[in-house]
Amino acid sequence: MTSVQDNIQGKVAIVTGASSGIGESMARHLAARGAKVVLAARRTDRLDKVVAEIREAGGEAVAIATDVSKRADLEKLAAATVEAFGRIDVLVNNAGVMPLSPLEKLKVDEWDRTIDVNIKGVLYGIAAVLPRMQAQGSGHILNVASIAGIKVFTPIGTVYSATKHAVRAISEGLRVEMGNSGVRVTVVSPGAVESELKFGSTDADAAAGVKAFYDANQIPADAIARAVVYAVEQPANVDINEVVVRPVSQDF
Repeated sequence: MTSVQDNIQGKVAIVTGASSGIGESMARHLAARGAKVVLAARRTDRLDKVVAEIREAGGEAVAIATDVSKRADLEKLAAATVEAFGRIDVLVNNAGVMPLSPLEKLKVDEWDRTIDVNIKGVLYGIAAVLPRMQAQGSGHILNVASIAGIKVFTPIGTVYSATKHAVRAISEGLRVEMGNSGVRVTVVSPGAVESELKFGSTDADAAAGVKAFYDANQIPADAIARAVVYAVEQPANVDINEVVVRPVSQDF
């Protein structure tokens, strides 16, 4: 009998936003289960450190500098992954930003950046890997959304929530479109998790509120990594469509 463990062993997995927090933890967990992991982010010094540690632990990993807001970077990432490992089995669209402020503060540049990373980055990732997955008749795309994609995070997170609602809509649409293609789709919605995401706000009041909320509630990044491993390790005919992981104490 094939174990769920064997469903990760040897798979080639790309993780964006892998230089810290949830993405880093995902990469480490997948590598520990035997996946060949491609870590993508902008901070190459941090990526190189994580890759070195994964290799020292006996895993296989490479680092590729990637800005998910640039479509060309995602295309290069996919091509480099195939060059390194021959195929792409898993894409975790994890990169994201969370600058929070009320709409009336009119931080339009931050709105644009949030849309570019959180929505376009996901779409660019899908565009880069989907033809390859369809051609091989298998693959798994996991999109990281948020609790804020289930309930609007007012009054400071309206734009952020809009992007994460979009991620959930994109994920569900892609799941239906893929049908019997062999390509699985999972949306992962974390609550308050220890990561650098909470430091993204330039609005002082919003930043203080977020810090207090996270300090009181946050759970470790590996809580989300374990959820991703659970989805990836399922047999090929099983698709974990949605996983919501929040602290017990979080009230929304």
